[in-house]
Amino acid sequence: MERPEFALDDANALPIDADALSRYLHGRLPGVPTVPSGHSPLRVKKFAGGQSNPTYKLESDERAFVLRKKPSGTLLPTAHMIEREYRVFTALAKSAVPVPKVCLYCADSSVIGSEFFVMEYVAGRIFWDPSLPGLSPVERADIYREMARVLACLHRVDFVALGLSDYGKSGNYFARQIKRWSQQYQAARTEALPAMDELMRWLPNNIPADDVTALVHGDFRLDNMIFHPNQPRILAVLDWELSTLGHPLADLAYNCIPYHLDAPGREPLAILAAQSGSGIPTEAEYVAEYLRASGRTQNVDLRFALAFSLFRSASIIQGVYKRGLEGNASSGAEAVSYRERAARAADAAWSLVR
Repeated sequence: MERPEFALDDANALPIDADALSRYLHGRLPGVPTVPSGHSPLRVKKFAGGQSNPTYKLESDERAFVLRKKPSGTLLPTAHMIEREYRVFTALAKSAVPVPKVCLYCADSSVIGSEFFVMEYVAGRIFWDPSLPGLSPVERADIYREMARVLACLHRVDFVALGLSDYGKSGNYFARQIKRWSQQYQAARTEALPAMDELMRWLPNNIPADDVTALVHGDFRLDNMIFHPNQPRILAVLDWELSTLGHPLADLAYNCIPYHLDAPGREPLAILAAQSGSGIPTEAEYVAEYLRASGRTQNVDLRFALAFSLFRSASIIQGVYKRGLEGNASSGAEAVSYRERAARAADAAWSLVR
């Protein structure tokens, strides 16, 4: 099913000035006509979900686009870097990694209140639930195989040849990321989370010795992908604001979080994967599929990378929770429910290493 949408007159829809946007885009994008007096030629809807950067569907009689903007209000340092997302989309257009085609970037925050970029709209399926209800076991297996293939494809990209050698620092990825997300968590802290304090002490002292550098997505999960309407094929990987140069195991471990963490109305994916005939691979089977697709044969120990990924998730969720309290998260009503999610992620990370 496609990503659900809701109209701009919804109380939580974060409306933007469609007339001002139309005037700016006319002449810059094909299919955006001039603005008649008192009427906008663009129909603008905000996509549901997405707690970081508000995202909108733009429709005219001729074309459909997607606009992604920075949120309003005071932002945490180094967060909401949509300019990096625009850059990596542009670079990966020359690779085998499926991404949307970007159209323009606007750094003038006076147009709609913050910086934004526009990309082409990609029609297809987005699977919000990693247990893939409604699909057959064969379809589920195919979806997971395709996800592993695309992740391996990303990590094989020659980022130097794509002009991304300065997109991040090579080496020492985990140490830098632990420092960054510890700072982000401290800036967004609203109450004590003992597991986060334990992790901030444990993680820096247990970083693995291997130091591999690849282009990493940073938020590689099933609901950040658009699949073909009726084939197990990824048409576009979305939400690259956390992408950088880093350790590929961080991406793989983050992708495996659903095996370890429950969600509202859903048990950890490991429980379903253990059932005969579900079609969902076990975590070990999924990791093996990734290794085959990436051309690697060695086994990997994901314990540290999983603990790090859950720690980082807890830090991000805590930031969403704080912005929800302040009233400037992308989906405010949902954001204030994130308090318990941050604690669960932190507790899951600490239980892995305790």
